[in-house]
Amino acid sequence: MERREVLRWLTTGGATAGPMLLSRAGPLASLWAQESPSSMRGLPSLKIKDINTILTQPNEMRLVIVKVSTTEPGLHGWGCATFTQRAYVVQTAVEKYLRPFLIGRNVDEIEDIWQSSYVSSYWRNGPSLFNAMSGVDMALWDIKAKRANMPLYQLLGGKCRFAASCYYHASGRDFSELEESVRKGMELGYRHVRVQAAVPGLASYGSASIDSSARNETENAGPTDPKAIWDSAPYVRMVPKMFEYLRSKIGDELELLHDVHERVSLNEGINLCKQLEKYRLFFLEDPFPPEENDHFRLLRQQCATPIAMGELFNSLHEHVPLISNRLIDYVRTHISQIGGLSMARKIAILCEFFGVKTAWHGPADASPVAHAAQLALELASYNFGIHEGGHFPPETREVFKGCPETRNGYLYANEAPGHGIEVDEKVAAKFPFPAGPPHFDYRWGTVRRRDGTVIRP
Repeated sequence: MERREVLRWLTTGGATAGPMLLSRAGPLASLWAQESPSSMRGLPSLKIKDINTILTQPNEMRLVIVKVSTTEPGLHGWGCATFTQRAYVVQTAVEKYLRPFLIGRNVDEIEDIWQSSYVSSYWRNGPSLFNAMSGVDMALWDIKAKRANMPLYQLLGGKCRFAASCYYHASGRDFSELEESVRKGMELGYRHVRVQAAVPGLASYGSASIDSSARNETENAGPTDPKAIWDSAPYVRMVPKMFEYLRSKIGDELELLHDVHERVSLNEGINLCKQLEKYRLFFLEDPFPPEENDHFRLLRQQCATPIAMGELFNSLHEHVPLISNRLIDYVRTHISQIGGLSMARKIAILCEFFGVKTAWHGPADASPVAHAAQLALELASYNFGIHEGGHFPPETREVFKGCPETRNGYLYANEAPGHGIEVDEKVAAKFPFPAGPPHFDYRWGTVRRRDGTVIRP
């Protein structure tokens, strides 16, 4: 029989006899191997054997890490599902809902696992579900790259840059102290620095004063007895003076960034962005909250200050109008918040076609696993803009073996297969969550206006 006739016979009338025939006939087995799809001759199918969470807080930051184990002994993947203020909710979503839903699934079916998990809850697109999905998704990409025995960035298209530029966080109680912090970052080799300064008497976001004022003045705070106070007017007057001072002291070469953190009105935000044009910011972050995305259209018409937005976004539907209408310059999404690497890839690709760059959210509540996952995407994305953070304290490095390395203002992948990170579960257990309340950071939801109205951070 001709080769194609044999195959036609095996896949029609003689299909039920095919496996028996092939097992006995060497030539036919060889023939089948030549004609069958390469996917049938590749790595064996693996299943999800178990899914667990590791709760740990090295350096006082609550992290939720997901471990996906496979039916191949010793092969597992790590993902970040961190939602610091609702860690136990995410743990429940992973272990009580996604775990029984996904055990037995093929680990290679990453896209279908994402899509089916997305609709497994009737009311989808919420932060806790997306955090849980993010952890599983990143872990599955880790497994896939480990099976391929290559760093994750290779599966995403390979490097188009040798490392990712990072920005340094500088803050101060006054301009002089801020300048010292900026120069420290410059001495470490950073070419991009985010600058935040305190507003005297106010709970200023991101400055040296916010922690003490908010932490010490939240007990029994309420609408009739506000404690940590915020007033946008003095802040809006302070910020241009801060940039004028820094440019006069450090010159024009250093790229400067600033985070408004959504705490101003529409008119204040537009006026602030217009005043800051002459100081040539790398970007101004979050001038408005996500509830007011339409404000960005008005802002874009009136000034050219580069805008970054998105760290509070949950869904692609929040991103699309800002990206497609070119109303922002950098997308700031937290990849552990939007469904993981799979969704981040789609956002990055969408952004490229509209001239928007990526600047994924990467503070301390993005674990080293999240940083490694977004670094892989940054190395392979043409429209990468900047990486936030990249500094991992000793306690964190003790838990997360193989953290990416920061040198001269760049974050480098460690070139190991997958994320390149292994979580030491025994060491992680040495940094447990507190036994009782508070179970989250009470600073959020406690800062108020002078009249007692709570601020939306």
